[in-house]
Amino acid sequence: MEMVVFEKIQQMKRYIADRRKAGHTIGFVPTMGYLHEGHLALVREAKRTCQTVVVSIFVNPTQFGPHEDFERYPRDIERDLRMLKEESVDSVFMPSTSEIYPQGYATYVRLKGLTDCLCGRSRPGHFDGVATVVTKLFNIICPDKAFFGQKDGQQVLVIRRMVEDLNMELEIVTVPTVREPDGVAMSSRNVYLSKEERKAAPVLYRGLRAAEAAFQKGERNPQRLCKIVTDMITSEPLARVDYVKIRSIPNLEPVALIDRPALLAVAVYFANVRLIDNVVLHSGSPY
Repeated sequence: MEMVVFEKIQQMKRYIADRRKAGHTIGFVPTMGYLHEGHLALVREAKRTCQTVVVSIFVNPTQFGPHEDFERYPRDIERDLRMLKEESVDSVFMPSTSEIYPQGYATYVRLKGLTDCLCGRSRPGHFDGVATVVTKLFNIICPDKAFFGQKDGQQVLVIRRMVEDLNMELEIVTVPTVREPDGVAMSSRNVYLSKEERKAAPVLYRGLRAAEAAFQKGERNPQRLCKIVTDMITSEPLARVDYVKIRSIPNLEPVALIDRPALLAVAVYFANVRLIDNVVLHSGSPY
């Protein structure tokens, strides 16, 4: 079946209704476009477990702050559609901003607690925008499963809580972070990095791996583990630490001792480019 592209909500809903009548399970991959192998890993996992796969491409203005990069966020729709067609995606939802937020739009979704730390502290209002647009997309697509990357670890936990609190009937599937050969987590924002900054960027993952190795050897003190990461990152002159934190899973609370799965998360600036990454510290199953 040929991949179909929809720009209107009602068109998308009619398509989903037809797929449901055919007995299909619906897998959904929300993206902001400028796709890379990390996105395609989500698509492949969705195709493995669902009969119809829908990918959305929407650069959501409400999750960007007033001095952030909404206007210059990388976009290449033709390339994105070509990549999705090569992956045999069934449908793409590509709405305009006015289709998602029509004139007079006034409703937002806000979570407490989980959004007050990490990226939520650094980017006030960011997760209100994420929660709002994801809720709208879930209501439009009505998926059985939605697929997110672990690179955005806090986002996954926020969306899981939202789905649980609002009694949404779908499963959130977390797919492991996809990395470049040098360990850098794949991100659309990597294209902003200069040649020198890109060469320095692997310091994030090296720091995370060093802390992970110490954890595997028995270190359970969060301050000491964070210091391992911070010391390594600050040894790189081009890197400026936003935060290095360890928080509990799933509630993102501070921990005095790591005796259950925890998220070790970092955000680092290279000039004006902000990169995030994380690893899950756990003895058994993560989240």
